[in-house]
Amino acid sequence: MKTFCSNILLCFVLLFSLSVQAKEPDWTLYESLLKEYVGSGEVNGITLNLVDYSTLSTDSRFINLVRQLAEYPVSNLNTREEQLAFYINAYNILTLKTVVDNWPLKSIKDVGSWIRPVWKLDAGKIDKQMISLDEIEHEILRPMGEPRIHFAIVCASLSCPDLRTEAYKAETLDQQLDDQTKIFLKNPDKGLKNAGSKMRVSKLFDWFSEDFGAEGGVQSFIKRYLPADKRTLDGYLDYSWRVNGY
Repeated sequence: MKTFCSNILLCFVLLFSLSVQAKEPDWTLYESLLKEYVGSGEVNGITLNLVDYSTLSTDSRFINLVRQLAEYPVSNLNTREEQLAFYINAYNILTLKTVVDNWPLKSIKDVGSWIRPVWKLDAGKIDKQMISLDEIEHEILRPMGEPRIHFAIVCASLSCPDLRTEAYKAETLDQQLDDQTKIFLKNPDKGLKNAGSKMRVSKLFDWFSEDFGAEGGVQSFIKRYLPADKRTLDGYLDYSWRVNGY
């Protein structure tokens, strides 16, 4: 009888564990599109991953991806890592959608107006609710206290971080964010450029300097990834808003 009760209890625990397990979206479709339409290139002297928006805009699979995002219940996200990974992917997908919906264009900033810029426009739906890129970035992601998001979310511009050719996932998120940060800092065209004993870095470090406070500031954050670099911060690189694709 004791063994029987123990088995019943074990089954209950297993069933309960399964019920609260993570239910991250299946990003297979997203990853197939990334691998097909994102590739390395160079524009205006800047090396980056370029997006083939022209062809992507004709692919019905992208419409299906946007629909999947719109219908996904965010209540399924149980951990901070799941939430971070999901909303980074969501930001990047809806940014792609914004460009595709307005293609062709020279800059994503051409969408919207001075009074209501593109970031504040409805970008698409998540969990059946309309949302803007601004809301995802400033109301959801930044308050989560992870400064490396700034090297993962991509604003569809040349000087933005590269669009990664795989989806962000909870179980590999820390490694992915570290990798993105290293890639960005090693890019002298838009991440970090050395000049003698000085260095100039992306304007992202200027615009979001407060987000690096917990890391001891921008300089300390950079030294975490480039510990041998003794150069001091001396200004910021020009930021190109030209669209990161063709």
